[in-house]
Amino acid sequence: MDYGLFTMPSHPPERSLYDGHRWDLQQLRWADELGFSEAWIGEHHTAPWEPHPSPDLLVAQALLQTERMRIGPGGFLMPYHHPAELANRVAMLDHLAQGRLNFGVAASGLPSDWAMFNVDGNAGQHREMTREALDIILRLWSDEPEFDFKGKYWHVTKTGTMLDTLRPHIKPFQKPHPPIGVAGVSKGSDTLKLAGERGFWPMSLNLNPAYVASHWESVEQGAARTGRTPKRAEWRLVREVFVADTDAEALRLSAGGMMGRMMTEYFLPLLASFQFTEFLKHRPDVPDSDVTPEYCARHNWLVGSPATVAEKLHAIYEGVGGFGTLLLFCFDYAENPKAWRHSLELLAREVMPRFKTLVPPC
Repeated sequence: MDYGLFTMPSHPPERSLYDGHRWDLQQLRWADELGFSEAWIGEHHTAPWEPHPSPDLLVAQALLQTERMRIGPGGFLMPYHHPAELANRVAMLDHLAQGRLNFGVAASGLPSDWAMFNVDGNAGQHREMTREALDIILRLWSDEPEFDFKGKYWHVTKTGTMLDTLRPHIKPFQKPHPPIGVAGVSKGSDTLKLAGERGFWPMSLNLNPAYVASHWESVEQGAARTGRTPKRAEWRLVREVFVADTDAEALRLSAGGMMGRMMTEYFLPLLASFQFTEFLKHRPDVPDSDVTPEYCARHNWLVGSPATVAEKLHAIYEGVGGFGTLLLFCFDYAENPKAWRHSLELLAREVMPRFKTLVPPC
């Protein structure tokens, strides 16, 4: 099993954008030093707790400050970008990365973002736009010499040579393109079906293991449409993780630290507004009021000593039927960096080596 980072990025609203960006870069440098295999950076436009609108800015800087880790947006919110412009930008970023770029895509799930860009997410327009944009990008990167595509949302033309010298020329460094990852959270996720259809890497965001297990069904349904056989080794699971020397210390630093504050002030209320609270419960009869950061730390998060976290991780692995990469969900511990760094070290040096030979079933 591999291990990496997934950052929204998340910061408390009082953190300046500059200081938050610096903390994100620090986490990425630490992860690279500790052998994390990859990192994914999200995009949001109207969430003060998830304030970064341009993941490629962070990716570009991080590539210059790391040496081994693969890095990418996790992902670009496709409805909010013109596909021709994004195709060129990602291709250029791939050249800067010299083979270390991943390309993550997502449909967007915040109604406030839908409102800003006038996208009808309630009717599924964001999913339609994601599929159309990705089709255009892949065609622009292909060897197809010319085309004129008039879609439902975009009209894009790949011309031949004009004025003897002008032509579309920007293609990715990796051939035929960087690996594509697709993030999903809902049951029956259309984006995870898209991953199955196209052979992209599926990424499941952090709800309880029983709910996340249903995500693989979406991947398989999508794969069946195109006759593919999806590989669990390519499935990435995002989890909240905090490792400390003892279980008590890990609980205090996680639920009692920034993880707990972010959950209390932002994420748990947000999930409740989507009627997702039930998907955080280990039993259906648990009252909604009991789903607190402490509850999540005990039942959903990977929190504890190295031995406890290893035991919990193995239980999740068995519960979902196997997966290939654990993605640690990042938080802003800029006010207690030693604790967060120590957690990353314990995960890398004492937990994940126990899973080095664990290979998921096909």
